[in-house]
Amino acid sequence: MAFKEWFSQIGTRFSNSYMNCQDRLSGQSSWVRLLLGVLLVYLLLILFIGFYWSAEPKPFDITTVRAQSTTAITGDITTSALIQVASTLLDKRGGYLSNDVFPPGIWLDNLPNWEYGALIQVRDLSRALREVFSRSQSQSTEDEDLVIAEPRFNFDTNSWILPSSESVYRKGIIHLEAYRQRLIDTDHSNAQFYARADNLSYWLATVESRLGSLSQRLSASVGQRRINTDLAGEENASQATPAPNEMIIKTSWFQIDDVFYESRGSAWALIHFLKAAEVDFADVLKKKNALISLRQIIRELEETQKPVYSLMILNGNGFGVLANHSLVMASYLSRAHAAIIDIRELLAQG
Repeated sequence: MAFKEWFSQIGTRFSNSYMNCQDRLSGQSSWVRLLLGVLLVYLLLILFIGFYWSAEPKPFDITTVRAQSTTAITGDITTSALIQVASTLLDKRGGYLSNDVFPPGIWLDNLPNWEYGALIQVRDLSRALREVFSRSQSQSTEDEDLVIAEPRFNFDTNSWILPSSESVYRKGIIHLEAYRQRLIDTDHSNAQFYARADNLSYWLATVESRLGSLSQRLSASVGQRRINTDLAGEENASQATPAPNEMIIKTSWFQIDDVFYESRGSAWALIHFLKAAEVDFADVLKKKNALISLRQIIRELEETQKPVYSLMILNGNGFGVLANHSLVMASYLSRAHAAIIDIRELLAQG
């Protein structure tokens, strides 16, 4: 009898332990389900925000961003376009993304490359503004605000703290605005903008170089065997180290979309800058019969801003079944590049 009671007690204890264990596992499962649900909601939210931030900024009307002045001032449109493009990099959806270290910014790839392409054009125009547009000759004194603004835009693109890239770029914008404010002040002449043919040609030479490089990198998406022409056209030319007569140039598969969106951002910024130059250098362009050529360049660059309907940048062969978005982009930039060469020749003519 005592044995039966002892066996019954053992069974009861085992049953109670089993039930307690089940209750604990059930509670833990509830916590696991809750954590998985929160994680799923977080990932969906981050995914939605990432798509929202990935939208490229729309083009803006350059005439609406000019400084408020009673009379038209030479250089106002160009300076205002530079300020607005730089501000767009910082104030667009999601802000400046290139230096993000947290999701979803750190996961995004296309917009940071787009930002870099636009930033390169901001750097080039701010340097031209400091070195030639604001100076009458090579021995003229540099503008006090442009001396500070121009190097700010050459700051590291990936710095996220102490100082952040955004804070440094914004200081550059503040000094550009100070220069513009002095420029439109007709009571003083301590800020100038000289719309001359040689000044415009100086900046366009940089634009020509940038577009040439981008078009070559885009064309290399399918791989090319190229003849080495580094020393062509110069009998006594030399270079630091020898190079092969033929080279195979190919953009890495992992960088194809990077180059594409860098080109797209660069073209977006250039459209606004060239439209501004069309206004501020109107008399020079008309005299040199280059106005129509400039408008054709703008037209070519505007074609690069058409919507991309594909979910990814395709890298099909030149005459293959799939499209090659890089080659399409390269064709527009190459035509713009050739037209800029023509404009510079016209500007050099007397």
